[in-house]
Amino acid sequence: MARLTLSVVVVMLAGIALTEGLRGVGPKKCCFRFNNKQVSKEKVVGYMKTSQRCSNPAILLKTKAGQLCVRPSEPWVKELISYLDTKNTPGDTTNL
Repeated sequence: MARLTLSVVVVMLAGIALTEGLRGVGPKKCCFRFNNKQVSKEKVVGYMKTSQRCSNPAILLKTKAGQLCVRPSEPWVKELISYLDTKNTPGDTTNL
């Protein structure tokens, strides 16, 4: 009976290890289709760069309506990222 229990536990642990290992192999989110229309900065609440392991470099824009993939090389995307970085950075004043 103890051998059966031990065997079941070993098989369960092996299954968990296998599924966890497979999950961590690739990037979580990659873009294969891109939005080509400029998005208003008022609609964007944040952004994230996709993993370097993705075949296409991309920016994932988080909007009030959902998520959009855009090309980081587009001039309007560069301006938008710069705006978002400035908006999310605390003021330059310090109390030193």
